[in-house]
This record gives sequence, C-alpha cells and structure tokens, in this order.
Amino acid sequence: MVKILDRRALNRALLARQHLSRRADLSVPEALERLIALQAQSAQAPYFALWTRLKAFAPQDLSELLEDFSLARGTLMRGTLHIAAAEDFAAIRPLIQRGLDRFLTEGGVYGRALAGLDQAEITAAARELLRRGPLTAAELRDALAARWPGRDPQALAMAARIHLPMLQLPPRGLWGRSGQPTLAAMEDRLAAPKRGFALADLVRRYLAAFGPASVADAQTWLGLSRLAPTFESLRPLLAVFQGEDGVDLFDLPHAERPPGDAETPLRFLGEFDNVLLAHEDRTRIMSADHKRRLYTPNGILRATVLIDGFTAGRWRIEDGKTASVLHVDLFAKPTKAVATALADEGERLLVFAAKHAGGEVRIEVAET
Repeated sequence: MVKILDRRALNRALLARQHLSRRADLSVPEALERLIALQAQSAQAPYFALWTRLKAFAPQDLSELLEDFSLARGTLMRGTLHIAAAEDFAAIRPLIQRGLDRFLTEGGVYGRALAGLDQAEITAAARELLRRGPLTAAELRDALAARWPGRDPQALAMAARIHLPMLQLPPRGLWGRSGQPTLAAMEDRLAAPKRGFALADLVRRYLAAFGPASVADAQTWLGLSRLAPTFESLRPLLAVFQGEDGVDLFDLPHAERPPGDAETPLRFLGEFDNVLLAHEDRTRIMSADHKRRLYTPNGILRATVLIDGFTAGRWRIEDGKTASVLHVDLFAKPTKAVATALADEGERLLVFAAKHAGGEVRIEVAET
C-alpha cells in the first residue's frame, strides 16, 4: 500500500533538505552542491539564504566565489536569475532551454514583436558583440536596436538573452556593492562541464533538495513541461508516496523524511527564497492567503518569517542615519515563547545585515 504524506510531513522533509530545521556545517560550495542554485533576482537574497541555512557564513564567502567565477550568476530556471556552481550552471543551462523558449512563442508579447526576424541572426549578432567585451544590458539592447532599427529593442534583447547563455558579472551581486547589470557570454567565462549531466540527473538532484515532490512540482521549479516520461524512467529507482490529494510524490529512497511533528526553529528567509518557489503545490509551507500577503502587486516575493515551519509573516530592515530597525510583521499574534525566539533570531539577523550595531527588533501584527 502506498504511504500517504500529509502537509506537515512534506513540510518537515523540505525543511530538512534545505537545512532549515538545523543549520548545516557546510562551506558555500558544499551548500550549493546540495541546494543546486539560489534565487538571485534580489542581489542580497542569496546571502540571506545561506546565512539562515549555515552554521558559519560570512558575506565574503559568497562574494569571493562570484569574483573568481567558481560560482556563476545568470538566467536559469524559469528565466530568473540564479547563482550556481560554475560547472552546474554550464550543465543546467542547456537542459532548460526549451523552457526558456516559451518566452518567445509566436502568440506572446515578445514573439509578436519579433515576427519576421531571424532570431538566429539576433543571437549571432549578440554573440559577436559580447566577443569584443562585456556590455551592460542597456548597451547590448541599444547595439541590437541599431542593427534592427524600428524593431522593439526590448524584444531584441530578450531574444539574445534567451538564445545566448549569459552571465551577470561582478560587482553586480556582491555584498555591499552594486553596479549596472554587465553581461558576458557564458562560454567566454565558464569551462564546459567535465561530466555528463542529463535531465534525469537534474530531476534526481531536485528531489534530493526539495522532495518528496510531484511531476508538476518539478516542472514548476525547472520551468519545463513534459517531465512525466523522465519520472517514469526513474520510477524503479525512486520511492513513491502519495499526497493527501492522491497525487504521486517521488523521492530518493534514503532521503531524510522526519515525522510531521518534529520540532523546528523559526527562520528568517530573504526575498524569493527557493523554499517558497520550488513546488506547484506550495501548501506544504505557504497557504493561499499567505501567498497573497507575501507578494507585492508587482510580483516581488517579500522576505518571510517561518514559524513552526510555515510562513507566518514578513520582515524588513530599515537602516536610518544612526540606527537600524528590524520590522517583523506577523499574520497572527505570537505566543510569548515565539516572540522571545523572534527577538533572539532577529538580533542575530541584525548583526549579520544591519548597517548599525545594536539595532532594534520590532514585532507587530500585520493588517490583513
């Protein structure tokens, strides 16, 4: 008989795989090996992701690896920015190409704007431009617009970005620094992968990091469709469970699956944290009501508080001229014990990220 996993069991498994039930004694490269990639739309998000997951983490641990290209920052899953180990980035990027191609479908905004153009020519032009040296996103867009006057510059730039794998170069993405997004062709900065890496390998790594999960969950995270045949080819090698809705959930046989009543500490997650984006069915960590309250009208997934493993509020640090304040806006009134734990963990977060020492933690109940 197939074992049924309820949402608390799925929650505890996810937290364990993501090192959120207890901080891990791992280096940044070791953590990236397990987590596959970190969301990086927000420049600071990967730093908060590692701070909340690792026992010992300093921002320069990540920044230095970006500067020497041990890690790469660029477009990966779902067409969004990620940071991954250089070899993983180079191996994953071609596997998700058909998912990225959907941004240029004929019926879409960009597809209509590109009608009548040879997109291979646009890609070749972008490749030649970047061969001469890195360009800012604006410079690449303007150069393509000069080549195809009268056509939508944003659509031309999107075609280049989708078809030509690119990296965003430092100082963009470094802790405490910034700069215009500056682009280089991936093949000019990263070596080809040393090992073969197929879609089935990527699915197995997804399950190791986010399982147990359904076919739809993996498709959502990867931004790919038609993964059912890949899962079926792996079925003999996987453990198969069912969710409360009867959907098959796949996992690695010996992966960690704690009981649903296992205790777990509260955690502060940065914007766009992977743990909130890795499944089609997100009820294992976030309710539909909380999803509405955590997203801004323009699609930003706010920095989030987890209490008992589930989303429970938002947070932000306000750095004034002389003092820093951590604002914690909860969706329900906390118990005294939870409020104390929030203050303690909040103080550690301020030490890590605030501009001023000795910051204040303010806990309030957010309006609906």
